[in-house]
Amino acid sequence: MFHAGDKVQIVACEDDQRAVGRTGRIVDAVPPGPLTSGRWTVTGISPLIGPVLCHSHELRKSG
Repeated sequence: MFHAGDKVQIVACEDDQRAVGRTGRIVDAVPPGPLTSGRWTVTGISPLIGPVLCHSHELRKSG
């Protein structure tokens, strides 16, 4: 389970493959629902990569 502000490493990302291997922060204050198809919003990845949507299994908590 992730929380808003958690730093995560993206290990896979159907939404944008350029995000794989990078780190970002969880935006969602509540667990994702039907609007995002159960995916977490991750931002702060790179100036060239906007926020992405990732499933829990595509993310790993980072330091």
